[in-house]
Amino acid sequence: MKTSGNTLLLTGGGTGIGRELAQRWHDAGNVVIVTGRTLASLEETAKGRENIHAFALDVADPAGIAAFVAEILARFPALNVLVNNAGVMPLEDVSVSRDLSRAEACVVTNLLGPIRMTDALIDHLRGQGDAAIVNVSSGLAFVPLVSAAVYSATKAAIHSWTDSLRFALQDSVEVIELAPPAVQTELTPGQSTREGYMPLDAFIDEVMELFAAVPTPELIGVERLSFLRNAEAEGRYAQTFAVLNAPGH
Repeated sequence: MKTSGNTLLLTGGGTGIGRELAQRWHDAGNVVIVTGRTLASLEETAKGRENIHAFALDVADPAGIAAFVAEILARFPALNVLVNNAGVMPLEDVSVSRDLSRAEACVVTNLLGPIRMTDALIDHLRGQGDAAIVNVSSGLAFVPLVSAAVYSATKAAIHSWTDSLRFALQDSVEVIELAPPAVQTELTPGQSTREGYMPLDAFIDEVMELFAAVPTPELIGVERLSFLRNAEAEGRYAQTFAVLNAPGH
């Protein structure tokens, strides 16, 4: 994936990892289109950066995606990179019957959203030079967090789907997975200051170094990801699962 000269569309660009990626890619010499449900936060991402363009979009709305993509391709025909970053992380007790609306919204946003965004843009991307799709999964794709069981399952699905997509598009579009470990963002309440989580700036620094590698790794995984990513391969899945899900972890 080129580090500059791209026109990127990044979903979930109003906060956290999405905002930092958008700003870093902009500053590296790319045009960046950011989307999310709250225009005000997207405008904060774009503030002072003339080549970040903010548009409200809910990736849970298939009709909205179709209308948005038609508009964006008319305005930005050079679009060559899609970054599927938008996601939600509900914390729930799956051991009891409950209102499933939050779990269902998680599946729609985290899994169907990237599938729908990719489907809407795939024909265009296949015709572009230096085209790429970046799917943001999670360390929890490799070892689940029980209190975020549905979120973990959606990220495991993204990991699997990305492998299939990479194979299917191997001759036309580069497909990259970005799998963050626990990072200090506001994905869940209080997470931005939680002890033991990776500081956001340090995470983004390491991620940008990996994106600059030639060739770009198929899976962008910072060093801290290895605890979860390699658990099964190293024969310590059960122990890692127990540590991750220990009370107070």
